[in-house]
Amino acid sequence: MLSTSSNRSDDVVDVDQNSQPNLPIQQSKSQSLSHRPPPLAEAEMATRSLSEDSPPTPSWFTPKRGDFKLNNFQDGVLSSAFMVGLLVASPIFASLAKSHNPFRLIGVGLSVWTFATAGCGSSFDFWSIAICRMLVGVGEASFISLAAPFIDDNAPVPQKTAWLSMFYMCIPTGVALGYVYGGVVGSHLNWRYAFWGEAILMLPFAVLAFVIKPLQLKGFAPAESGKAQVVASVSEGSEASNLNDHVSEDISDQASERSIKSIGESRFLNQLSQFSKDTKDLLQEKVYVVNVLGYIAYNFVIGAYSYWGPKAGYNIYHMSNADMMFGGVTIVCGIVGTISGGFILDQMGATISNAFKLLSAATFLGAIFCLTAFCLSSLYGFLALFTVGELLVFATQAPVNYVCLHSVKPSLRALSMAISTVSIHVFGDVPSSPLVGVLQDHVNNWRKTTLALTSIFFLAAGIWFVGEAVRGGDLEGCDSEIVQLEPVNVKWLDELGKEDGLFLPESRCRCPLNPC
Repeated sequence: MLSTSSNRSDDVVDVDQNSQPNLPIQQSKSQSLSHRPPPLAEAEMATRSLSEDSPPTPSWFTPKRGDFKLNNFQDGVLSSAFMVGLLVASPIFASLAKSHNPFRLIGVGLSVWTFATAGCGSSFDFWSIAICRMLVGVGEASFISLAAPFIDDNAPVPQKTAWLSMFYMCIPTGVALGYVYGGVVGSHLNWRYAFWGEAILMLPFAVLAFVIKPLQLKGFAPAESGKAQVVASVSEGSEASNLNDHVSEDISDQASERSIKSIGESRFLNQLSQFSKDTKDLLQEKVYVVNVLGYIAYNFVIGAYSYWGPKAGYNIYHMSNADMMFGGVTIVCGIVGTISGGFILDQMGATISNAFKLLSAATFLGAIFCLTAFCLSSLYGFLALFTVGELLVFATQAPVNYVCLHSVKPSLRALSMAISTVSIHVFGDVPSSPLVGVLQDHVNNWRKTTLALTSIFFLAAGIWFVGEAVRGGDLEGCDSEIVQLEPVNVKWLDELGKEDGLFLPESRCRCPLNPC
């Protein structure tokens, strides 16, 4: 079944052979290994991610079933194992961005992704490939949190959402390329070569992230610069300096080791405390919270469409090639719709207010078209209306992430993307597939089930409509970019290397309701 979403590209096609008798069935392990395509691997290179993210669904891991003698449960675990690493590591990368250069963190993520992908190709049993799949998610987590803020910082102001849309358009594009890549490699070589080839393709990007001059994110003090060296935050700096003084006064090796350990523990606790504070501040941003709630409802439907769509289409319209039809429509609409949404918002004027208007309108109209499509008895009528509906609902990708980035202060943007990604998966597409399955077991009517599922789009549209009202009451006039430099403990070094005290930059912004 086709799985596609806003931020990720591990989405693939799976065939339910029981419900689609016209599709060929492999007769032996050797045929499975030579003719079935390998897993859609992460072939989009550096553009993945970005995250934010595809629902866990059965995937092209069937070739490995012949080698490892996997059962259906293990096969399903492999397809979604990356989610473990992704959801755990995303907030960690976002938090580390405050004390480490974000561009270098992306390099770390790409390196982990490269070695993990190569490890998948070299795996020898279920647990080895499952662990590597989890590490693939860890590598992707760096992009989930940090890529979108970098794009937002460097894009021309009139084209910010267009640039974001080009970035998120790479997700369905990567899916399409993955079909071709997986089919070619799987039919001519072996599924292991698909992973090794991807690792080789990614390696230059991982190296570049370490060797080229790193970019800085707005809202973060440089980790290293020619004249300033950030030691820590004000509170952390005082504690660390006291510990350093204690180390210098100790003359015994044992005391020094205890002091170094204390410094490490202190920094870890300070990091954890800062993460908790940032998360609390983030959840107090009403506009951001409303936006993510709408995104969860939206992703709930998209995730279930991805998993159950082809089977529903086969049962309702007796499609002989439901996977290809739903897959083709979703990929084309994902590419065209995502790009269109970004350009439309730029033409309207990229503000939080206009983003909410576009989100609510596109989702509402898309829900009407999709709902009407499932009411029709004609296959061609269904495909026509469903295509228009998916074009509209995919137009939300750039606007929804624009709101995530611009409804919080710059220093929280990386964390906002991470928390958004975790939320839409944990509360959206992960539970949606089993819940829809329970509903279908109860009603035993795919048309009624799809109509009930599609109606949730109206909930998402309503939540985003409320977001416009929340924005108007609390953040009127604050759509313009906020520039805030948080107080940091900095030791200035002049040209001679002499320390010259502390520098506490003033916060400043261009928000008329909150003058700094």
